[in-house]
Amino acid sequence: MYISVIIPTYNRLPILKKCLLALENQEFNKDIIEQYEIVLIDDGSTDQTLNWVRENQSKLFHVKTFQQNHQGAAAARNLGIQKAQGDTIIFIDSDLVVTENFLQAHSNALRKARKELKSDLLFTYGAVINTCNFDHPTTEPYKITDFSAAYFATGNVAISKHWLEKAGMFDTQFQLYGWEDLELGVRLKKLGLKLIKCPEAVGYHWHPPFSLEQIPNLIEKEIQRGRMGVVFYQKHPTFAVKMMIQMTILHRILWGVLSLGGLLNGKTMQPLLQWLIDQGKPQLALEIARIFLNWYNVQGVYSAYRALRAEVMSNE
Repeated sequence: MYISVIIPTYNRLPILKKCLLALENQEFNKDIIEQYEIVLIDDGSTDQTLNWVRENQSKLFHVKTFQQNHQGAAAARNLGIQKAQGDTIIFIDSDLVVTENFLQAHSNALRKARKELKSDLLFTYGAVINTCNFDHPTTEPYKITDFSAAYFATGNVAISKHWLEKAGMFDTQFQLYGWEDLELGVRLKKLGLKLIKCPEAVGYHWHPPFSLEQIPNLIEKEIQRGRMGVVFYQKHPTFAVKMMIQMTILHRILWGVLSLGGLLNGKTMQPLLQWLIDQGKPQLALEIARIFLNWYNVQGVYSAYRALRAEVMSNE
């Protein structure tokens, strides 16, 4: 098995350093994993990412770098697929730090499932544990909030390269935040690929502790996710997709009621959120903030959908 680990990155150098060094520190059976490479796609970073890689190439002997103008994660992952030499692709994000047996765990799960199913119509999905611990990210315990019901999410997934090519790879219409991986998942599912959970392949997803300064960026991400959700629905106009992107009356009522019609927002919730942060509970503050963040997302979805309908009607 020849594994290509594809990592798109954009201005994440501090945590990217830990990500790459962890991937260089892998323990595996060379009879199973004959070779591996780390395909790093720099999506137009301005934080000297490629300079650091070049300066540390002696420690990063599996890393191969490629660069593109800032086009988003979908285009970056497609470039990675095109440049990858391996028959097996593993996608992770550049803020993910893995354990020493990460590659071996994915390869074990792939081999076992292929043998049992007598087919490679499958992919493995590893565990992602969220952490704010920059110094020691891999010490974070699993939490109920780390559970994901996603079918295909590129934070930690392994798949045969030819299935990505067969499905048509990532859709580069998704230039803003969100949905490009789940949309590809819909196409992979139509091809008959089976999801195999692989909890032994653990990745620790680092993000800084929640602070009030993050709120404008988080709101913008939710608005972008709403816009990209409509692109997702355009391609796959099903009820399942409407549920995923929160474009239903149920979601409008739910987040409308919980946010009091938007009265609970980034400004009015600041005192409570700051109090929780001061009490050493930034994660709880973030979970509460998700109430109004989801309201912004739903508003973004419907705003983008109305704009799309207006454009269609004007062209008729």
